[in-house]
Parts: sequence; C-alpha cells; structure tokens
Amino acid sequence: MFFDRNHDGIIYPWETFQGTYLPLYSSRFIFLISLASNFIFTQILLFGRFPSLLLPIEIRNIQRGKHGSDSGAYDSQGRFVPAKFEEIFSKHARSHPDALTSDELGEMLKQNREPKNYAGWLGSYSEWKILFLLGKDENGLLQKDTVRSVYDGSLFERMEKERQSSSKNKP
Repeated sequence: MFFDRNHDGIIYPWETFQGTYLPLYSSRFIFLISLASNFIFTQILLFGRFPSLLLPIEIRNIQRGKHGSDSGAYDSQGRFVPAKFEEIFSKHARSHPDALTSDELGEMLKQNREPKNYAGWLGSYSEWKILFLLGKDENGLLQKDTVRSVYDGSLFERMEKERQSSSKNKP
C-alpha cells in the first residue's frame, strides 16, 4: 500500500504526509489533511480500543472506514464494484462523458446523501473535494481515469513519480 511507507501494516500521519505532499500545495495544508485523516480513521478503525496518540491507521481494518452517503464504488467488504464506478459518470457527467465538473461533483454528492448521515456527508464531501483539488486537469475537470486511479490505488504513486521527475528537471 502506497501510504504505508515502511510496509509495517500501519500508516502514521508522517507517512500520510510523505505520500500526499505535493510542491504546488502548502505543506501546512497537506500536514493538516494528514493529521485530520489519521485522526478520523484512527477513531473509526480501532473499534473500542483506546486510540493511540500516534494516530495509526491499521491497513487490515481499512474496510471499516467505509461510510454511508458514498458512491457505492466499494461494497461493505471493501471490494471494488465496477458498475457503481461507471454509474458515477453515466449519471453525473453531463458536460463531458468521462469527466466531472465541480458543479456535477457537487450534485453527485447531494444525490448520494443518506438522510441524517452527517458523518457520511462530511466524509464524502471531504474525500471528493480533496480529490477534485488534487486531481483536476488544466480545464478544471476531474477525469474518469483520475478517479479510477484512486480506486485502484495508483493515483498517489503516479503523482509521486511526477513530483520526482519535475524535481530532477529543476536546475
């Protein structure tokens, strides 16, 4: 798993930061996202155990992080559901068949809301808005391939390679 930098089955905030850091965004912004992500997932994934101040995310329990008001692209066991992924674009991508605008994304988030599932609303909103911020193209569109790369786990690997190659090209 990409964020488990030392491959010990646990993701700590500093590993989340290392995996998420992008030069074009403020390191403070990425640091806050890393802390918030680890804090939230630590609370969800520990199930009754006292949370550690190191805010670990145990990969073996990651499927417990699935929340309501989501796209349904993962089932309750954490398995990818291709038909639900395709539905994101067939239902919501109106201006471009393989991309979402910011407005279309907002409409999707509203339509996926389950009644009184405020934590799910916040989770979905945060996840998708951060993805849009990090993954939109130069035309302000979130491409289908970019979204797919989140689900297959390759987005951050690709972004890290791009970051490394751009830093090598700097004088």
